[in-house]
Amino acid sequence: MVSSVGGFGFGLSQILFAVVIIQCARGGKKATAEVWEGTHPTGLEWTLPSPAPYHSFSTAPEVK
Repeated sequence: MVSSVGGFGFGLSQILFAVVIIQCARGGKKATAEVWEGTHPTGLEWTLPSPAPYHSFSTAPEVK
């Protein structure tokens, strides 16, 4: 009986996974460049736009 309940739970989780993937594939509200607003920028990753370009820095930045 326990294995049957576990099997049904596993099956339901696969259906939930498929629903989430379909919703993501359909699209939704796009993230803006202000996704980091309200945080405390302390590293190099905070100087890049969102989404980050492929080549982030043309010259190596100085890290202190």
